[in-house]
Amino acid sequence: MEGSIFSRHVLIALLILLAFASTMNSCLAARAISCQTSVEFVRNSCNSTTYPQLCYSSLSSYASAIQSSPKLLTQTAISVSLATARSASTTMSELSKSRGMKPREVRAMIDCVEEMSECVEQLKKSVEKMSHVGGFKFVVQMSDIQTWVSAALTDEDTCMEGFTGNAMNGTVKSKVRCQVVNLAHLTSNALSLINTYAHKPPPP
Repeated sequence: MEGSIFSRHVLIALLILLAFASTMNSCLAARAISCQTSVEFVRNSCNSTTYPQLCYSSLSSYASAIQSSPKLLTQTAISVSLATARSASTTMSELSKSRGMKPREVRAMIDCVEEMSECVEQLKKSVEKMSHVGGFKFVVQMSDIQTWVSAALTDEDTCMEGFTGNAMNGTVKSKVRCQVVNLAHLTSNALSLINTYAHKPPPP
């Protein structure tokens, strides 16, 4: 009698475990499909940018948060550019204190530090504005973001222009180029995604 009751309890417990395992497997499979769909959305969206591989590598890790939202994709792209701009701005400030630079290099570094600071501000405004995009002000809001991100890209290009020519210190020039070129490519990609999103009909 007791053995029969025990066996029945064991059987019920096994059935519950099997049902739980089946549910978990279904959830994991659904999440895997959803994650794959999000990753493909990021990949396909990046194909329209100037640097698609960089776009995908910089945004794919955020796919689960982006899902299939053009707005979140665009906002994330700007945020990645902002984070990179802040890092570049810090590097430029540190490089500007380097010893042994020629007067021309010192001037170029001072200008670059200023350009990077402005770049950060332009991207920061864009991220903040992007979080409130929608409604009847959609077109005006997106126009502002396009203007600010374009200005940030100009700031980055201006910074690099100060380091053209063979007379510039090779090490400093290489460090500046490494930072700013990567930032400019990310910002260019963000602008491409912004332009694409701006041409979509305003959200309801």
